[in-house]
Amino acid sequence: MRRLAILAALAALSACTDPYPQTGFPQPGPAPAATSGPAPDAQTAARNFVSVVTRMEPLAESECRARTDGSNCDFRIVVDDRPGQPPNAFQTLDQAGRPVIAFTIPLIAEARNTDELAFIMGHEASHHILSHIPRQQQTAMTGALILGGLAAASGGDAAAVRRAQNIGASVGARSYSKDFELEADELGTEIALDAGYDPVLGAAFFSRIPDPGNRFLGTHPPNAARIGVVRATVARLRGGGV
Repeated sequence: MRRLAILAALAALSACTDPYPQTGFPQPGPAPAATSGPAPDAQTAARNFVSVVTRMEPLAESECRARTDGSNCDFRIVVDDRPGQPPNAFQTLDQAGRPVIAFTIPLIAEARNTDELAFIMGHEASHHILSHIPRQQQTAMTGALILGGLAAASGGDAAAVRRAQNIGASVGARSYSKDFELEADELGTEIALDAGYDPVLGAAFFSRIPDPGNRFLGTHPPNAARIGVVRATVARLRGGGV
């Protein structure tokens, strides 16, 4: 029922977004606590999402144009309303190469405030700005070529070579995934701060999700490392401690 309420609220708000507000640099907030209060009601959650997209999108596109040469910086922000999806946001490319940032309904419902949504959106936009998809594809291809070549050189048949290529692609794709996440956390912090949000408060989201730890070839770094990057980035940008 709450998913339907948020969808209805988003539909009602889609035609009445506010003009882009002025950007600024707020004072960093306190260290993330175990929680940031209860989740908002459906109307507030939808309003928070619309306001963040309205405010963050032009900043993300401006940062993309400043940091890239010829990349498509026309972000498309979508709501993934498929039933049964977990709280999640992700960045991908459509068939024309346009960058897409998707938020699932449970994530919009779970976010406690606009700072969390802004940090998440900045993080996902940063994946595109930093060319993480093509970089991941390149490392996957390299891994496939290396292991496939080794399998062929050792006399493996076509099926063995394909299996080796698949393993190599998977290992290659994961090799730098933790680094990519931390890079996106750092740049996402800059974008959110530039848009006038508090990334340190936004990073409180990590205190409510399972910690992936520091597993070998895991796709995400430990939550503490990610919070540390956010705090250090804010301290660097403001020239002092958080």
